[in-house]
Amino acid sequence: MRTLSFLLTGSLVAILMFSCKPSESDMAARLGLPDIPKLLDRNPSIQQGKEWESVQSLYGKYRQELTQKPDALEPKLNLAQLFVNEARITGEHGHYYPGALKMVDEVLAKKPEDKDLLFRTLAVKAGVQLSQHEFSKALVTAKEAIALNPYNAQIYGALVDAHVELGQYDEAVAMADKMVSMRPDLRSYSRVSYLREIHGDPKGAIEAMEMAVSAGYPGQEQTCWARMTLGELYEHYGDTKMAEMQYRIILEERPEYPFAIAALGNLEIEKGNDAEGEKLLKQAAGIIPEVGFYEDLASLYKKRGDMAAFETTKKMVLEMLADDVAHGHNMNLEYANVYSNLLGDPDKALEYAKNEYERRPDNIDVNRVLAALYHKKNDTVKATEHLKKAARTNGAHPELLELKQELAMR
Repeated sequence: MRTLSFLLTGSLVAILMFSCKPSESDMAARLGLPDIPKLLDRNPSIQQGKEWESVQSLYGKYRQELTQKPDALEPKLNLAQLFVNEARITGEHGHYYPGALKMVDEVLAKKPEDKDLLFRTLAVKAGVQLSQHEFSKALVTAKEAIALNPYNAQIYGALVDAHVELGQYDEAVAMADKMVSMRPDLRSYSRVSYLREIHGDPKGAIEAMEMAVSAGYPGQEQTCWARMTLGELYEHYGDTKMAEMQYRIILEERPEYPFAIAALGNLEIEKGNDAEGEKLLKQAAGIIPEVGFYEDLASLYKKRGDMAAFETTKKMVLEMLADDVAHGHNMNLEYANVYSNLLGDPDKALEYAKNEYERRPDNIDVNRVLAALYHKKNDTVKATEHLKKAARTNGAHPELLELKQELAMR
């Protein structure tokens, strides 16, 4: 009986162990294996043939290297870079950015003596922090990196981005000048474009972004991103025909690029072709989980009075924003725009916008949002105060100019 009791107890323990379904991290720890974030399957629409095969092969290679040498640092950095790229392509930010940070933090925890490895790790970390809208942290990290290597153009790009988002525009221009003098390429030209737009030169911004596109390789994700931004510049400043042409070129070079599909959908809605616009937005949303696509769909449903579809989609938008926040992504400004433009709740929008203002009070976009919200609430004094800060770079953003005109009429 004692033998039977022992067997039954052992069986019960085994059942309980398996029924608990330990996480992959727990299993890896038990087996003495490195805890490596998963590579998620890409949607077939964005596998891009051999590109996805190459990504899978590299992931397997780096994983195998860490299985054989768990303390190896280079494979961890390589995985972090791979995760950052996959986040951009798949939209799975909540999975890949924390995964990338996990890898780089494990490298940094070892305090590597190899200065080049340390520099590259800090550069990747700064990029992830920027993507998660942790701009002050990104600036600190980028400065740590540049102290190790002041001759790398890429890290100046991180400094440009951090300074821009923090509203430190003179510093951003200085960093962009250094970047483009070191390496005139897609990344440096695109930052020149952004700064020209900020300073009220949309024509110059378009010219610089055209140079960025020309410097890229057709079909690569970063080239499509640059052409996408070029299309948005045309669209924002009134040339929808040129914008549409850019979006269609993207789809010729990289079929089913979701941001181009969604942009075409929004153009169709502007033309009054709501059915075609909805179809394209749904197509884009079916490729990657980009919250902006769902916001556009919700706006369409609200406009045409389909409140059941609006409520369902609104719920999805809020769930996606909450998921981003849960995975380390600051979404204050996105929440402010959703509550203001989609949900018609300027008070709630103002809460989020003020939270973001506490983080970066000199940013012109944050101040433009605040000016618009105070204008909605008929607080002309506050609206004018923030409009002045939003206009300090002499930008020509259409929303800024419209707001100026409306406040001038009061």
